[in-house]
Amino acid sequence: MEETRKKQLILERFHYSQDQVIDKPFNWKQMMRLLQYLKPYTKNYLPLSFAAVILTTAIRLLIPILIGVYTLDRAIIKKDTTLLIQLVLIISGLYLLSYAVNSLRIRWMNTLGQNVIYDLRKHLFTHVQSLSHRFFDQRSAGSILVRIMNDINSLQELFTSGVINLLTDCLLLLATIFILFSLNAKLTIAIMVILPIMFFISTSLRKKIRVLWQMVRQKQSQINSHLNESIQGIRVTQTYTQEKENIAFFKGLNQENFQTWKQAVQKNAMFGPFIEMTNAVGTAILIWYGAVLVAGSEATIGEFVSFAFYLGMFWEPISRLGQLYNQLLIGMASSERIFEFLDERPLVKERANALALDSIKGKIDFEDVVFSYDEKRKALKGISFTIKAGETAALVGHTGSGKTTIANLVSRFYDATAGTVKIDGCPIQDLSIASLRSQISVVLQDTFIFSGTIMENIRFGNPNASDEEVIAAAKAVGADHFITQISSGYQTEVEERGNVLSVGERQLLSFARALLADPKILILDEATASIDTETEVKIQKALKTLLKGRTAIMIAHRLSTIREADKIIVLDHGKILEQGNHERLMAQQGVYYELVKAQYKMLGVG
Repeated sequence: MEETRKKQLILERFHYSQDQVIDKPFNWKQMMRLLQYLKPYTKNYLPLSFAAVILTTAIRLLIPILIGVYTLDRAIIKKDTTLLIQLVLIISGLYLLSYAVNSLRIRWMNTLGQNVIYDLRKHLFTHVQSLSHRFFDQRSAGSILVRIMNDINSLQELFTSGVINLLTDCLLLLATIFILFSLNAKLTIAIMVILPIMFFISTSLRKKIRVLWQMVRQKQSQINSHLNESIQGIRVTQTYTQEKENIAFFKGLNQENFQTWKQAVQKNAMFGPFIEMTNAVGTAILIWYGAVLVAGSEATIGEFVSFAFYLGMFWEPISRLGQLYNQLLIGMASSERIFEFLDERPLVKERANALALDSIKGKIDFEDVVFSYDEKRKALKGISFTIKAGETAALVGHTGSGKTTIANLVSRFYDATAGTVKIDGCPIQDLSIASLRSQISVVLQDTFIFSGTIMENIRFGNPNASDEEVIAAAKAVGADHFITQISSGYQTEVEERGNVLSVGERQLLSFARALLADPKILILDEATASIDTETEVKIQKALKTLLKGRTAIMIAHRLSTIREADKIIVLDHGKILEQGNHERLMAQQGVYYELVKAQYKMLGVG
């Protein structure tokens, strides 16, 4: 019974995670937007590829005439040996020329395609870097990853060969039709009778194929999202022995992805055999009706042979255009998802005449600030306070009281819903985002460590810092002691998130990183929550140096980290209940007094 319930919960989780497939017509406007990425190459690789296409197409169209009409009708039948040798040499030379030009065409096309993919991926990554925090709040890392990698990779074939092949096949098809009518109009019309049937059947497949490829991209996005979540949360999964449930959920996603891909491939596979069948019918008509025309002296043997060559050329581009349409469908499914991100605009926007400050003093003013993350529940409800330049302010309150929201508004990761946030008396919206954030450092409870050396991770706070400055920053916060005890010291390689380091060691690196950045405003968001008592003593000493001459906002629960603050602001559900220094708030015996009293009781003191 319990096992059945687990399976039901997994299936519910799976079904609720599905994205809806939007049934929209093929968007040529969007495809043209995608092709805009070819513009930088319109003076080199693109015209070279087009020239190669025209030349190889012209050679291909010339050879059947030379073989049929000239070689058979004029050289062989008339037994003109000299003409025969000349034609053999000419045809051989044309084949060699076609081979050489085609090799260059493939090289230029591949270079063109890879450059476009490079540009598109760079554009998308750069754009994502500029988006506001709210964008990342609403999307998993896996769904972002699949856009930048998988969806762009799926466009590779379209840009590498699809665009040029489209020109080649359209040119070849039109030229072949013209030549077929020139050779024998009756025979051409007889064969063309089957085209309306072919067009009707192929058109009916397009809608299904487009929807299926859209579904494939969504399934892959779900798999990537789940993989990222599973890897990041593997410790929690193993702690609660949820491996079987996690595997079952992944199996469901994987099975859905497999089935959707299988259906899309099956629909795609119908194009090839269908074109071959149509070709077979056309060939049968050619043999039967062509023989009748030759017997009635309405066509020569050479014209019949040339016609057979051109008929093969006629079906070839039609077959490839069907395949190209499938590429366009895949490209459309991917481009929809790519442009969905590219059309996102940062909610935190920089004004055209934004003021770039070389230096700030660090005064912070909140004037009747209201903020909501979801336009429903207010995280801040009209709060006002001032933190003078060089002052240290501690934010105190229960979880959800608005402490981190205040820090986010100071860094302008979000904009206030109402009211004004000011830095040095200037509304924060009037300042350049880059110049503002370059003078603010944020140290979080969950420190992110990048793959690389310890030296590189500390230098992230100031990429131009020398090795000596990095070491000095580490010494100032007490990180040098544990770093020098590691075999490779500052050159020790740490993996993503720094799992080879303890929580306290990672926190010390984040302090060194912040100190190296030399900010005017320092935000410590529960930065000492994961540090043991011995390490905290070192941090308290380092903070006195770090905070000197800087404006600081400290979010903490430990009394030892806030009691020496110049100002303590007590928050509750987005409102300020009290503010003042430690002695004043204790004397009031209000909310802060009760919080301190409860903490002492929890620690078994007094």
